[in-house]
Amino acid sequence: MFDFLDSGQYDLLDAFWVTVQLAVYSAIGSLIWGTALAGMRVGPVPIMRSFGTAYVNVVRNTPLTLVIIGCSLGLSQTLGFSMGADNFDDIGFRMAVLGLTAYTGTFVCEALRSGINTVPVGQAEAARALGLGFFQVLTLIVLPQAFRAVVAPLTNVLIALTKNTTVAAAIGVAEASLLMKEMIENEADAIFAVFSVFAFGFVVLTLPTGLLLGWVAKRVAVKR
Repeated sequence: MFDFLDSGQYDLLDAFWVTVQLAVYSAIGSLIWGTALAGMRVGPVPIMRSFGTAYVNVVRNTPLTLVIIGCSLGLSQTLGFSMGADNFDDIGFRMAVLGLTAYTGTFVCEALRSGINTVPVGQAEAARALGLGFFQVLTLIVLPQAFRAVVAPLTNVLIALTKNTTVAAAIGVAEASLLMKEMIENEADAIFAVFSVFAFGFVVLTLPTGLLLGWVAKRVAVKR
């Protein structure tokens, strides 16, 4: 049933390694971009608040496949934006990371904004009374507490991001789901086995993340 694993025809580890890279790079980018968006949404500048609100509402409600294909066709093929890559595979990978970051950052923003709302207003007011500016209050007082409050929601976002990396196959990125499609076409008599292998692979990727960050959430939870 699993004879195709011994044939040497398919490089499962390499495909899942690409998936891991997609997830890690996109997670880092999403946390940075989502934090910036959250800062815009709670900031004192009306234009930045409007931009943050419009961006989150539009991108969050746009299908991820459309976002990634838009990055590939619009930025790469139409505008020639390659992010420093010089071959098709690298360009596709970087466009996928960009699309996943742009999309997932909106969910990070909303999770983080909910965490910001849990921080007592009096703390920000006390900081401003001491002469701290908005950026200092946000980075020194509010965000550290907000992140502690939303570790669990961010865990769900990052697990969803890991599963969403399969959409990168739409622009030819050689990650796990693209290999699965090839294997289904070539191993029609072992479809259940192919599905089982890839399902197990994604469980191995996501389950430890959930358990680890769940433990972190309990350790850093704000006691109120």
